[in-house]
Amino acid sequence: MTPRVKILVALTVFLVIILSVFFYVENSRSHPDLSRLALVGDSITQITSYPDQLQSLIGLNSTIGNFGASGSTVTLNSIEPYLTNCSMQLLQDFQPTTVVVMLGTNDARSDVYPFIDRFIDDYKELVFFLKSLESDPQIFLVIPPPIYDNNINLSSENFTLGIIPRIEEVAKELNLPIIDVYTHMLYHPDYFVDGVHPNHDGAKIIADVIYSKIT
Repeated sequence: MTPRVKILVALTVFLVIILSVFFYVENSRSHPDLSRLALVGDSITQITSYPDQLQSLIGLNSTIGNFGASGSTVTLNSIEPYLTNCSMQLLQDFQPTTVVVMLGTNDARSDVYPFIDRFIDDYKELVFFLKSLESDPQIFLVIPPPIYDNNINLSSENFTLGIIPRIEEVAKELNLPIIDVYTHMLYHPDYFVDGVHPNHDGAKIIADVIYSKIT
């Protein structure tokens, strides 16, 4: 083997090593650790079948924790802010490796929406708490499903004009990946039992969309 060939071989090996390290780092950034996946949300998370369907998709190598709290809001100026809910302590004990946050639906309620100007700062405070966990989880923000006709005082107009843009703003400012469940369920009131809570088919849509994004 001539000296020139030896140099080319050495350069090739060096390049392969550099590329391997690069792809390893990129994969570790883009593919979250799903060993302990925490689902943060309101009743859409707590009482529908989407967490169970997501568990089926991911498999038994991952443990999903359902930390949904019915009626909870991002906004701290409500009777059920998620940040002060007992679910937060359970979440902290769980020490998730990945967190999927699907909140904001109840912030469209007429008695909560007047505090919409606080939404971004309060959402950031929640995210900062999640980032402070010892497990240092990767965090995904979800745009929740649409709101259709309902009798629980939730406004579709408040949601689309006020909540969704602010979720997107938080994701942009904090450089967090966003999962758009809303678009996949738009024009499908048949996916809901009461205009707000998804039925089995709607829950499957949520599970499928989240699964596709986190894997």
